[in-house]
Amino acid sequence: MLHVVTGAAGFIGSRLVAALNRQGVSEILAVDNLENVDKLPNLAACEIEDYLDKRQFIARLEAGQFDGAIEAVLHQGACSDTMAADGRYVMENNYRYSRSLLDWCQEEEVPLLYASSAAVYGAGAAGFREARECEAPLNVYGYSKFLFDQYVRRVLPGRTAQIAGFRYFNVYGPNEAHKGRMASVAYHAWNQLAAEGRVKLFVGSGGYGDGEQRRDFIHVDDVVKVNLHFLEHRELSGIFNCGTGRAQSFNELAAAVISAARGTRAGAAELAAQKLIEYIPFPPQLAARYQSFTEADLTQLRAAGYDGEFMDVAQGVAAYVKERLQA
Repeated sequence: MLHVVTGAAGFIGSRLVAALNRQGVSEILAVDNLENVDKLPNLAACEIEDYLDKRQFIARLEAGQFDGAIEAVLHQGACSDTMAADGRYVMENNYRYSRSLLDWCQEEEVPLLYASSAAVYGAGAAGFREARECEAPLNVYGYSKFLFDQYVRRVLPGRTAQIAGFRYFNVYGPNEAHKGRMASVAYHAWNQLAAEGRVKLFVGSGGYGDGEQRRDFIHVDDVVKVNLHFLEHRELSGIFNCGTGRAQSFNELAAAVISAARGTRAGAAELAAQKLIEYIPFPPQLAARYQSFTEADLTQLRAAGYDGEFMDVAQGVAAYVKERLQA
């Protein structure tokens, strides 16, 4: 029986495939779109049964070629560009494709674990609980995730198999280089430090000082652990936040990158005085759609029995930098 991982060559998907391999699972169907070949190295060290383009996969699925052959689907594939201008593509890729996949899984009684996003909360004015009153996406990416979550909510009461969605907060870690400008702040901070000798952060916004905007930064391996917990507990269904429950500032993250890279410890104020942190203006196209604060409410995740600890920024960035240095 196959474990299907969509977005398998991508950031989170490839780390999931590697984690399944460590558990002895190699009957994996890797599904992705490799028009961007830069992400192919993410799968090079992994063991898989087969690969299919995402369009071939959904066509063969709907033709009945995988009936009775799939153990579970871990759906990580998506267009994650929060500044995407082609709304039609984003909705087709993130909403319509996901809906077709869910419908098949329900017909075949196959568990579906999928990637949602904290982007559904928009500016977060009403908080970050998995509740309709908190959801106000600011861009088409967030809306595509929001709309699929709404469909999931309608299906959940009559589900035939597990459906678990995870609202990822700010994920960072190895295997994200192919994401370009959509890679994490930690990734860009490392590259800026290496290339220019300093890290660039945005000036203050939303009532926060320079670099003091706060996000819930979560290491990709902690995201993988949440997915595997639910894969092992098929009785758990619903939509769950996937963050650390701890908002930390961009200044803290930049300081962690610099400290890990240089083997020193210093606060953001000292690093700014040393010109190791520079504050820059917002791009005009981003200013009105920026989340100045995010922090996952983990009440529902903990109630579902997940008791794993999450790395804070200092721990997670140190692990990230160590892996990059060893690559």
